[in-house]
Amino acid sequence: MTDKPKVAFYWCASCGGCEESTVDLAEAILDVAKLVDIVFWPVAIDAKKKDVEAMADGSIAVSLINGAIRTSEQEEMVRLLRRKSGLVIAYGSCAQSGGIPALANQFTREQIMRVVYEECPTVDNPNKVHPQETYVDTDGIGVTLPGFRNIVRSLDQVIDVDYALPGCPPTPKLLAEALQAILEGKLPPKGTVLAPDVAQCDTCPRKDTKPQDVSYLEFKRPHWTDMDPEKCFLAQGIVCMGPATRSGCESQCISGNMPCTGCFGPTSRVRDQGAKIISSICSSVASEESDQIKSVLSGIPDPIGTFYRYGLSKCLLRGRVDTAVTTSQSQEARK
Repeated sequence: MTDKPKVAFYWCASCGGCEESTVDLAEAILDVAKLVDIVFWPVAIDAKKKDVEAMADGSIAVSLINGAIRTSEQEEMVRLLRRKSGLVIAYGSCAQSGGIPALANQFTREQIMRVVYEECPTVDNPNKVHPQETYVDTDGIGVTLPGFRNIVRSLDQVIDVDYALPGCPPTPKLLAEALQAILEGKLPPKGTVLAPDVAQCDTCPRKDTKPQDVSYLEFKRPHWTDMDPEKCFLAQGIVCMGPATRSGCESQCISGNMPCTGCFGPTSRVRDQGAKIISSICSSVASEESDQIKSVLSGIPDPIGTFYRYGLSKCLLRGRVDTAVTTSQSQEARK
């Protein structure tokens, strides 16, 4: 047995980039390993669910959980880790606000299953068979799969979360600072996002070229545009999420001549990141004529994927439903 603080990592609905970011600590991860006892990390050590269940409640000092919640298994595991942990950190964009997986919230569970198992060009499924949660073969042998929920939720929509570490993925610098704060007992108030609480524009290397007033005549898509590597993207008519996004990413995308896509989420002063940037952009369109406004906005062909790329689970506008959907059906869809 060891008296070192126990730490757990868990991966829900995500790409695995957050797990990679932990490894990106490089040699520093060895220093961390000397100070803590990693008791659960399915991608790196041989520890089972039963091992976590056997631990005393609250015995894990901190669990860093990445990924959104899509399946019944993920929900079960994060509830277990919440019970066993003193602190829980939503690690990365998917855990904090749904991330890329939450873009699936534009569609129902049935639509997703139909496309994946029937309509995908590479699928050969003439009987239109879909995965079932339970199945028993002719010999009486049964198997069980996790339930596929109808919506993707952020971690704090399922369990109580103490802190969030944003990013897709969080930078090694922020992770190291968070771990140091935990080990030294110098954490800020519960609910704090562990990154600078200022907009990306405030730390952007191109901020001196950002215009005070901008009037959009068109929006250009990055892959169709010869972008000036030193000029503010918005000044070039390219959508950049910087004004509605928290800083702390070290401007890595911008340094690569790509606009901010919003992975660090909003500052504490913004309730809905997508609505914030939509309001800003639409108020700056250089026309009041309906047809001209439509023409300008046609340069943003995927508004949800652009403005809610990482935060659709937290969208305040998502309450709109088709008139054919009853209240009870709507409630069922959120289970």
